[in-house]
Amino acid sequence: MRAACAAQELAEPSAEKIRRVVGLHLLEAIRTLLPTESDGTIERVQADYIAVFRDLRARDLVQDPLYPGAREAIECLNVTGWLLGVATGKSHRGLMATLERHVLADRFATLQTADRAAGKPHPEMLHKAMAETGADPSATVMIGDTTFDMTMARAARTRAVGVAWGYHHADELRAAGADCIVSRFAELPAALAALMGEAT
Repeated sequence: MRAACAAQELAEPSAEKIRRVVGLHLLEAIRTLLPTESDGTIERVQADYIAVFRDLRARDLVQDPLYPGAREAIECLNVTGWLLGVATGKSHRGLMATLERHVLADRFATLQTADRAAGKPHPEMLHKAMAETGADPSATVMIGDTTFDMTMARAARTRAVGVAWGYHHADELRAAGADCIVSRFAELPAALAALMGEAT
């Protein structure tokens, strides 16, 4: 993002400001970071961002590491019968690159991306995920680390679990509608079981 802004001779946003927009569709993230810039400038920054990111990926400089405990939580949820999906601000191509890098693509029943549906916090990705899997909103939980995730869940009438290790603080996630907050991936299966117990 900094390189894309620099290419357009714009002030580079701080790391904190950039992290605050993670999860949004790229164009919306740039608009949020550069609210006084014209649409044309925003589109040029987007094009530069994509070019820089593709170059980094081509040189194998994009790592996308998993958070500690992520793989174990995914495996546990798969084994205990949860149908898993992804709703992300990434493009489909970017999501697949990450899932393939970590050999996780087959763990998810539905993959929703911001280039194939309206971006967060719009609920379209959750609506499409539920339609594809036959899931009911009352039996669906959005797990996320931003207020955009919680707002999307509320708009789709699903439950929401906030995670405390992401880019928005736990108190913000609660205010945006999180039913509960977990501080480690290992807490997730029990938290989901508890939420579904309340829902029945």
